[in-house]
Amino acid sequence: MPLDVIMPALGMAQDSGVIVSWLKQPGDAVAEGDALFEVETDKATMEVEAQGKGYLTDVTAAAGESVPVGQVIARISDSAEGSGTAPASASAPASDAKNKASAKPMPEGREVIMPALGMAQDSGLLVSWQVAPGDKVGAEDVLFEVETDKAAMEVPAGFDGYVAALLAEAGEDIPVGGVVAIISTDKPEAPFAQSARSADKPPATPAAAPDQAEATKPAPAKPKPEKPQSAARSDGRILASPKARRLALERGLDLHRLVEVGHPQPFHVRDLEALANLPDATATPAAGAASRRLCARLPAAGFEAFCAWASGTLDIGDTNALLAGFAAACLRTDDSALLVEVETFGTAHAYQDPDRPWLGQAKRQSADTTPALRIRDLRHSALSLVEIGAEDCPVLTLSQRKSSVTVTLECGADQLSAQDAIALLTGFAGRMEQPLRHLL
Repeated sequence: MPLDVIMPALGMAQDSGVIVSWLKQPGDAVAEGDALFEVETDKATMEVEAQGKGYLTDVTAAAGESVPVGQVIARISDSAEGSGTAPASASAPASDAKNKASAKPMPEGREVIMPALGMAQDSGLLVSWQVAPGDKVGAEDVLFEVETDKAAMEVPAGFDGYVAALLAEAGEDIPVGGVVAIISTDKPEAPFAQSARSADKPPATPAAAPDQAEATKPAPAKPKPEKPQSAARSDGRILASPKARRLALERGLDLHRLVEVGHPQPFHVRDLEALANLPDATATPAAGAASRRLCARLPAAGFEAFCAWASGTLDIGDTNALLAGFAAACLRTDDSALLVEVETFGTAHAYQDPDRPWLGQAKRQSADTTPALRIRDLRHSALSLVEIGAEDCPVLTLSQRKSSVTVTLECGADQLSAQDAIALLTGFAGRMEQPLRHLL
């Protein structure tokens, strides 16, 4: 079955990307992880990898073209001939949402889109809104929470202004690049909220006053937005903020119990008290539930310069192998084999003993067993805060904002002692900041 290749979102304020160059040509065979093309935005330039193996076909955008986020620009097919047809134009959710919006009066302002947290993602679940129509927001204020199969994150507004319109409700799956809100420069006269399913219907307008006496009554105070109440989803997914999930995991609380008693979703930290006070609560922590979370922040320039030097001088162009080697050297305590997995935009590559015999020489391989450590490289995504909780192995997550990199270590108390966790994060962050110390 063909796989669609879409234009990714590298930042919250991005609605399109420019294809710098194609690294594969139509008809070329590609393997999972191969770089397909380079894309550039105002914030970053990156290589986009293939999410499966096959042949590159149905290329519809040339180098130099600006393409909307979420639009299908090629396919990975089972044969070099492909389908012989261009991808359907309906695959550009940002354009569709905008076209729908143009059929009704919409406020002027900047559009906020559903971000892409990974190349294999085509939609995101809107967990909850943190603002109400008409609210004043800053660029860094949290606008909404979104969840995919790979990650959960809080999404900032991206612009200073006022919430003129919310175009989706909590619990709805929104295509990547789809417009979910509008931020206006001036305070809107009639801000509104609606479901994404009713995007083709104009917002409701207040009914006319029945008489002059009613019209002269002072307007009631603006009520605080009520917490959205979503019914349990048929697919079993629970709507909850990332922080609520993390705290529930640490305390050994089962969010499914709130679903069973009909507590309204999405769940937030304040709902954990109600969960803890449920009668006959018997939830106990799962293995590895008591978690540790440590963070380190360092300048990005040191590692970036080292990667450029390693590529030009030593012909080592695999950044993932360098990260895996740094981590393995910090984690290793004996001569036993050590498997480190590096995950980037939902694609994972495993490295056996990446610090031996020489940094960057380890080859990618299939990970048939749970790795000793997982590195999740999100430096080129919009994420700036990560709180996912303990997984099946310790996880180092890299996120970047401007010129600094934040390294977050999350692990279960049964996976690493406090002393070992501190030593691992300190050593890894130190190697990223001053990579040459690794070679001494």
